[in-house]
Amino acid sequence: MEEINFIYENNDSVRIDKYIAENVEEITRNAVINLIEKGNVTVNGKTVSKSYKLKLGDKILVLIPEPENMKAEPENIPLDIVYEDNDLLVVNKPKGMVVHPAPGNYSGTLVNALLYHCGDSLSGINGVIRPGIVHRIDKDTSGLLIVAKNDNAHNFLAKQIAEHSFKREYEAICIGVIKDDSGTINKPIGRHPVKRKQMAVTATNSKNAVTHYEVIKRFNNNTYLKLRLETGRTHQIRVHLASIGKPVLNDPVYSNYKSVPDFCGQCLHARTIGFVHPNGKYLEFKSDLPDYFKNYLEKLERSN
Repeated sequence: MEEINFIYENNDSVRIDKYIAENVEEITRNAVINLIEKGNVTVNGKTVSKSYKLKLGDKILVLIPEPENMKAEPENIPLDIVYEDNDLLVVNKPKGMVVHPAPGNYSGTLVNALLYHCGDSLSGINGVIRPGIVHRIDKDTSGLLIVAKNDNAHNFLAKQIAEHSFKREYEAICIGVIKDDSGTINKPIGRHPVKRKQMAVTATNSKNAVTHYEVIKRFNNNTYLKLRLETGRTHQIRVHLASIGKPVLNDPVYSNYKSVPDFCGQCLHARTIGFVHPNGKYLEFKSDLPDYFKNYLEKLERSN
């Protein structure tokens, strides 16, 4: 059972179910309410109702039990498959699709689609909830992701990621103008000490994180970037760009700027992926920018 601890540090009075849903990664408000009703949430050592209003200094404990016989089910969801063979496949994930099931979100994910497409031909290293998943990208990040069909391929690919020889290039539009043509952001990333859904640049319980960037084009108030991951921490590009005051355009978590209407999620696309196949050959794939990204670039061009 996973234990998550908080200390409420705000003066505003907020319902506990709303607060937990906003600060625990990949859990819906309905799932939080279910945990509260089962007594898995306490404040200052006592169970509370879902409508309890938090007060400054409240100590919150959330107990998330392990899933009972939880198994992702196959679903006939269309996949944009860029490459496939007996060992692996490369998928172009659309914006808005979650990679694997999580509490309160058991269907409609990439894993559900993969199970329908591949059947039992997926690696089992990451368990029944994440079969075949070697690495992941955020729900509202579009682009390329590699999936392993067997454990040998999974281990072979995971080793390249660990050794930083796995090529992952993203393109993004950030808020603000970056003056240097290229650069490196080398700042450790760990879980935010209070906002548990978020990551942060921090020296506490963190891991080394390195992002290399290159300016593709500058606009009046935005910069179009290519970014290469040397490490692969959760939300790495989003956290790193926000840390230098240039957050990803429309990032709902790490940007304080006004969001762009009718533009769901951050303007970030996993454009290129390159790796050595288990057969020893180097493969590299590049995906087209999705329409949402191209349309906004065109808008910036017109106003430049």
